[in-house]
Amino acid sequence: MNDPGISPTGPHADADQVHHDHRFFGQPLSLAHLFGVEMWERFSFYGMQGILLIYLYYSAADGGLGIPEGVATGIVGAYGGLVYLSTVIGAWFADRLIGAERTLYYSAWLVMLGHIALAVIPDVLGVGIGLVLVALGSGGVKANATALVGSLYERGDQRREAGFSLFYMGINIGALLGPLLTGFAQEEWGFHVGFGLAAVGMAAGLIQYTFGRRDLPAETQHVPNPLPRRQYPLYALIVVAALLGIVALVVVDVITADRLSAIVAWLSLAAAVVVFAIIVSSGKISVVERQRVWAFVPMFVASAVFWSLYQQQFTVVTVYSDQRLDRTIGGWEMPVSWVQSINPVYIIVLSGVFAALWTKLGDRQPSAVVKFGLGTAIMGVAFWLFLLMPEGENTAPLLGLAAILLFFTVAELLLSPVGLSLSTKLAPERFGAQMVALFYLSIALGTAMSGELAQYYDPDDEAPFFTWVGLVAVMVGVVLLLCKRPVERLMNGVR
Repeated sequence: MNDPGISPTGPHADADQVHHDHRFFGQPLSLAHLFGVEMWERFSFYGMQGILLIYLYYSAADGGLGIPEGVATGIVGAYGGLVYLSTVIGAWFADRLIGAERTLYYSAWLVMLGHIALAVIPDVLGVGIGLVLVALGSGGVKANATALVGSLYERGDQRREAGFSLFYMGINIGALLGPLLTGFAQEEWGFHVGFGLAAVGMAAGLIQYTFGRRDLPAETQHVPNPLPRRQYPLYALIVVAALLGIVALVVVDVITADRLSAIVAWLSLAAAVVVFAIIVSSGKISVVERQRVWAFVPMFVASAVFWSLYQQQFTVVTVYSDQRLDRTIGGWEMPVSWVQSINPVYIIVLSGVFAALWTKLGDRQPSAVVKFGLGTAIMGVAFWLFLLMPEGENTAPLLGLAAILLFFTVAELLLSPVGLSLSTKLAPERFGAQMVALFYLSIALGTAMSGELAQYYDPDDEAPFFTWVGLVAVMVGVVLLLCKRPVERLMNGVR
């Protein structure tokens, strides 16, 4: 049976043809297809997330579900954490069952179906079905898209860096436009039209990608470590048992909406501990490799703390934008979700600046430990800056919040791309994918924790929240900077 989207007369392209293709701004044409599906996936992802929280806690009269704010922020945090937990599942499907390309393709379908569920299924049922599908699908896309871009280039191809720059530009274009358009649709025609627009965006990406899949190299269909067919029944039984267990826990009120973020946080932490234990206890790694894995532990902690603050953009900062921010511009009130398009603008502008800075500094640039420490501390300072904003309902200036989000972006550029790169540098030869999974698990833990922390935010008495949350992040960053030398010794030459 032919795989959907692949011509029966023209399967995937020969690798040499792809590697020497220059039809997309000097890059392989396949990059355009991956650029498109990732751009539209990010458009739909951030577009939906831009209006999700206010949909949950707005009253029915305003088109929302009327869920208490604290519970709503917990749901958003749990959903975000589940996205990053799902990257582990997406990577497993690619490595053991169907390969990276098919995993990305079917995951994109899950994303679109999830947005459709949010658009057409009413009330909490639509939220439950929609968020689970989008989370699982986004995890599958995120886990495999970057690997597929890498497959377009031979080792040593000088176009690789430029190709990835184009790819990440697509990500940020989607992240910029999504909240703008879905937020406008929500303001004009209601939440379900906004969710529907996210589905339309993902459908556009899927249509483009379906016709372009054949241009990808045949190696993207390869399953690196196929699961033996005799083990299929065992894994199917495990999946069924897990689903039945989840249903049972929901029925007996162990899994409830107000506990979701805590549950996802504990799952993320447990998964990280298991992965760490598997790697460090392996007899197949050297003493130096084991030390490097231990060096990643404080970086994991700092990353989790950083993301627990950074991801407040979709929880506390959304509530702040709704209730505390003056969004009036010349008599017109800007949609709440538009605030979430500020960060992508900064990323588009500053990512090139940071790349040029690190290139110019070369060996003189700060080490990864210093970048992590600074990124975490700056994130804490960003929360302290909220204390300088005027008090009162919808009185905080938009420019003030834009300045705070600039600190968010600088902190992100110091930690996020560095963390992904560092996880590959510190990885033992036999555990490369698992080390990258650890970095994603730190994001999952931090994102789930952002939902937990947001439940303590009170717009009428916000000083304690911003003070203490910011203090913890600054302290973690400073401690990491003070531990620079011992951590770098464990890294054994990796910077």
